[in-house]
Amino acid sequence: MLSNPQATPSFLAIGMLRRVHHIALHVCDMTASRHFYGNILGLRELQGDEVPETLKELFEAGEAANFVTPDGTVIDLFWKPNLTPPDPDPSREFTRAGHLAFDIAPELFDQAVELLHQNQVAIDHGPVTRPTGRGIYFYDPDGFLVEIRCDPI
Repeated sequence: MLSNPQATPSFLAIGMLRRVHHIALHVCDMTASRHFYGNILGLRELQGDEVPETLKELFEAGEAANFVTPDGTVIDLFWKPNLTPPDPDPSREFTRAGHLAFDIAPELFDQAVELLHQNQVAIDHGPVTRPTGRGIYFYDPDGFLVEIRCDPI
């Protein structure tokens, strides 16, 4: 069969997807989650005209919050007050997403670990040291696994 150069490809070519646009998480306690992502992790919360038009109504009702990472990835939090994990033990995986990982400069890693401990954030495991760097795994207020990691020094 001859290939047709005019035919539409049946897959996305490498490089067509440019970056992660946003990550949406369901949370049962919006106040605790806003504190966690904004204060403990230090992400900037979008305010006013920065809030996407499609989310303004939910934002104004206190049912959504949006945070942005330094690289521009947006984390959307959607309030689901009746949300409960299938298992009350967050170490038992209950979602197809493994974890959300944030990169940090190696010289700031130990400070980040100390801040997690000071804020009594539930640690799953770590810090661990691997050939690829160091990491610590912990839970957000809804039991979602989060990692802070750095490249090796």
